[in-house]
Amino acid sequence: MGRAELDVIDIKILRELQADGRMTNVELADRVGISAPPCLRRVRKLEEAGIIEGYHAMLNSPRLGFDLVAFCMVGLKHQSEGNLKAFAAATTEWPLVRQAWMVSGDSDFLLHCVAENLTRFQDFVIEVLTANEHVDTVRTMLTIRQVKKLGLVEV
Repeated sequence: MGRAELDVIDIKILRELQADGRMTNVELADRVGISAPPCLRRVRKLEEAGIIEGYHAMLNSPRLGFDLVAFCMVGLKHQSEGNLKAFAAATTEWPLVRQAWMVSGDSDFLLHCVAENLTRFQDFVIEVLTANEHVDTVRTMLTIRQVKKLGLVEV
């Protein structure tokens, strides 16, 4: 899958939507310097191409009672394709795991976890994560403070 061919206007649209996906098409068109109908066509084309995957509200986790953010580096017992796929599928069933990546290096997976508190996170690690039949090792890192929060791609 190659890199999408985008012109200057497409890139401006992506920058603006990544910063504020809630703005109206008229406001977006004004910000990128084109009229509303072609702007809407471009946004739809970016959506259809899979470049824009969706629109989400960014929630303030602590204000909702989710005070703990942690990362888990997980090593599997065996790295067969079946075990990798099975563990990846299991992560989709765990609400505490908000994002998961298969990685290279000392671990096989990196999990981004958000929990109400340390007890809830510990229960997850002990009762669910380490109990998974494919898991060999788990190393956890509790976060202290988030110091940067941007969209996931620099455009």
